[in-house]
Amino acid sequence: MVKGRKGHYRELFEQMRRKGFLSARINGEIRELVPGMKLERYKTHNIELVIDKMKVGEVAGKRIGESVITALDQGDGVILVLDIDSGDSRYFSRHLMCPSTGISYNEPAPHTFSFNSPAGACPVCNGLGEVSKIDVGRIIPDRSLSIRRGGIVPLGRYRNVWIFWQLEALGEKNGFTLDTPLGEMPEEAIEKILFGSDEVLKLSNTPLGMTSNYFLTFEGIISFIGNTESTVSNGNGNGRDQSRWKEQYVSYDTCSDCGGSRLKKEALWFMIDGKNIGELASMDIRDLSDFLHGLEERLTERQAKIATEILKEIRSRVSFLEGVGLGYLSLNRGARTLSGGESQRIRLATQIGSRLVNVLYILDEPSIGLHQRDNRRLIDSLRRLRDSGNSVIVVEHDREMIMSSDHVIDLGPGAGRHGGRLVAQGSPEEIMKTGTLTAAYLNHSRTIPLPAARRRGSGKFLSIRGAAGNNLKEVDVDIPLGMFICVTGVSGSGKSTLINHTLHPYLAARIHGSGRNWLPCREITGTEHIDKIVEVSQAPIGKTPRSNPVTYTGVFTDIRKLFEQTTEAKIRGFGAGRFSFNVKGGRCEACEGAGMKTIEMNFLPDVYVVCSECNGRRYNRETLEVRYKGKSISDVLDMTVNMAVEFFAGIPSIHHKLKTIQDVGLGYIRLGQPSTTLSGGESQRVKLSAELARRDTGKTLYLLDEPTTGLHFEDVRVLLEVLNKLVDRGNTVVVIEHNMDVIKTADYIIDLGMEGGKEGGMIVATGTPEQVALSSESLTGNFLVRELSAG
Repeated sequence: MVKGRKGHYRELFEQMRRKGFLSARINGEIRELVPGMKLERYKTHNIELVIDKMKVGEVAGKRIGESVITALDQGDGVILVLDIDSGDSRYFSRHLMCPSTGISYNEPAPHTFSFNSPAGACPVCNGLGEVSKIDVGRIIPDRSLSIRRGGIVPLGRYRNVWIFWQLEALGEKNGFTLDTPLGEMPEEAIEKILFGSDEVLKLSNTPLGMTSNYFLTFEGIISFIGNTESTVSNGNGNGRDQSRWKEQYVSYDTCSDCGGSRLKKEALWFMIDGKNIGELASMDIRDLSDFLHGLEERLTERQAKIATEILKEIRSRVSFLEGVGLGYLSLNRGARTLSGGESQRIRLATQIGSRLVNVLYILDEPSIGLHQRDNRRLIDSLRRLRDSGNSVIVVEHDREMIMSSDHVIDLGPGAGRHGGRLVAQGSPEEIMKTGTLTAAYLNHSRTIPLPAARRRGSGKFLSIRGAAGNNLKEVDVDIPLGMFICVTGVSGSGKSTLINHTLHPYLAARIHGSGRNWLPCREITGTEHIDKIVEVSQAPIGKTPRSNPVTYTGVFTDIRKLFEQTTEAKIRGFGAGRFSFNVKGGRCEACEGAGMKTIEMNFLPDVYVVCSECNGRRYNRETLEVRYKGKSISDVLDMTVNMAVEFFAGIPSIHHKLKTIQDVGLGYIRLGQPSTTLSGGESQRVKLSAELARRDTGKTLYLLDEPTTGLHFEDVRVLLEVLNKLVDRGNTVVVIEHNMDVIKTADYIIDLGMEGGKEGGMIVATGTPEQVALSSESLTGNFLVRELSAG
């Protein structure tokens, strides 16, 4: 009734007596309840109400049951059983708490085990599994430099600004100047520079024109970085820029409180067969499947009865994930670390598990990121959807997927303005007998040929030693320069970790001075042989209709300068800026040069409608009256690249850039086509054309991840021609790829595996395609044998 509290408790004792209770245990002594009974007010007391006294072996079970119920009722769910002979006592509680220590737990509920709920999320990392901290090594990477010469990277070199005046005043009190190398400063002074000081600094004779001294304390560089990052965006995106700037000096560590599980400790104390939910979520799906196998036999009879239906559902979903080739993933894998293909296949597994019927499923390139070994399993999963009474439409270029379908719809005959027509439809066998471009590649009358000879390279290497990020197992690999290199392996084998998250950010930091983080590796040598890194991704070249191929490649600047040179423009005094749809003056102000207006749909995506003032032409009447060879600037933007190549044949600066866009197979797109209407493959080829148009030194490293995504067989052939042009100039092209047409034409292959997840992360084979095909351990080599024999 009372535990460790002061008071006389006269009212409590009287209340007990009225209920018919006769005695209580007060401070360890059983006493009879008498009228007017009270305790010393200012002493601490423990009071327990005595419910019953008995010799257990001599009373009926009914009496014990009634006494226990009464005790739980009076004690709010807690009772104490006292052995009067030995003096031993034992607590029992219907709550998740210890009555003697007070440690308690909330009643478990589904959200107790969710890191997206405050009830389950780790309070230290807020359910993220990692915590950020300022990395001092990135703030002061070179201690041989002084503050004046830029030794503190976030501040840069000395400028006549407030923070440098504060550092100067701090130095006067701590025995250093702005010209003292940081390595020669006392460690105490470095601590004050980084973390601030409470000592009062005096600033005087500053350029602010202060007539009196100014007294303040120094907050420290780390606080300065944090305060800068928290600046609110002013509407121009500056807040996001500040955030990206801060990221250069931040590193992420696994949360020490939850160990990366993202959950509160209370959630991790619930076990099933010795495993908590965090341990189960961190397992590969294959291992989780093994754990679930026969689990009922390892549970008690009561636990197994509760778990039967739940385990049936869990096993079903785990099986679906394995069936679409995702057995290497863990359940706690962050969504932002998944590729597009992995995300799509997870959604596919969800749909298979829903067991719906009479549903139309539409999938766009589901084979993205999928090794040929796993392709058959994906096809089997799609067939199960079909056999369940559903219809499945797949937009796909994979040969095996096309040949496994029931019905093929072939569009063409070309792309852009040359396409948009149904050229053939029917079963795969019927399609192969038609004369379409797709049929030619399916029936092998047209193929992507093997190169006449494999390049030998420059004899120089980029060498990675001890790469250990994610599932990589201390990988050592030499990347030969001056070659076309394919990095292959099953999904989850560590390809992206090795190239995109280890090699690329390391080189970007060393060569371009970027602040990107790279995953652990012992060292990377040979960087002196590279002077530029270019990542050519399938990310959009712009996120608004204002961005288009000519603005991205820079050719629009030359076109505007050409219009500036026309007689009509000179008479009217129009400069090159007049022909920009992003600048006031020449553009249509009704749509601000966008050619269309945005209608916000609140909870739905924005809708774009053609501007009623300029009818989508972007410019005002005066600007459109200026013409070059009879064409206005709007007419030029409406041309296809093929048309523009002929139109500007006499202007070398424009013709050269447009020709490179044509050479990558994009002659059908319009110059002013909004970037939002370009596919991922088209965006990637626009980026490639921009690189082809630039001058290179022959020491550039190009990195591409799955460049064949969304590309037809013929597009792949054109892409390979472009990539080989880059290599022929002495550059190095590294491609992460599953497409066998690309792999078989490479000069050198780095194959990872053997499996994905924890069973991957090792170099299985390296060498030419012919050498990898001879490797009995290489899954990629098994498929290469067939491709090389087919020629």
